[in-house]
Amino acid sequence: MDLSNLQPAVGSKHSDNFRRGRGHGSGNGKTAGKGHKGQKARSGATRPGFEGGQMPLYRRIPKRGFTNRNSLEIVGINVSALESFDANAVVSIDKLIEAGIVKNPKDGVKILGNGNLTKKLTVKANAFSEGAKEKIEAVGGTCEVI
Repeated sequence: MDLSNLQPAVGSKHSDNFRRGRGHGSGNGKTAGKGHKGQKARSGATRPGFEGGQMPLYRRIPKRGFTNRNSLEIVGINVSALESFDANAVVSIDKLIEAGIVKNPKDGVKILGNGNLTKKLTVKANAFSEGAKEKIEAVGGTCEVI
């Protein structure tokens, strides 16, 4: 390789941040890459969701009810799912995620009373139903609210 063979890297010669509309000599003068006339050639872009005067999608679709901003999305887990843990184990939300029982705890985990439990466990969760609490404590386990 010598000086007569040198050339810039591919794609490095032209960039997208050059100044538009600065005369013919700049290579991007006159219409500045916007073409001739039309809405997209003018200043002042249309707002998001504008469909050219047609009734926009967000107004065509029926609205019903409302979403409470303060509501919590709590994941429910049945007592039967805790059966997969060893006896005398401490079951926390992290352990439930590791075991694949809970994928995304969102705002919290509540233990529900469906199913049976035969092992003594220490369960740590955000909430417990009355039935779940009875079944866990009936086998000698404990329920801890986080």
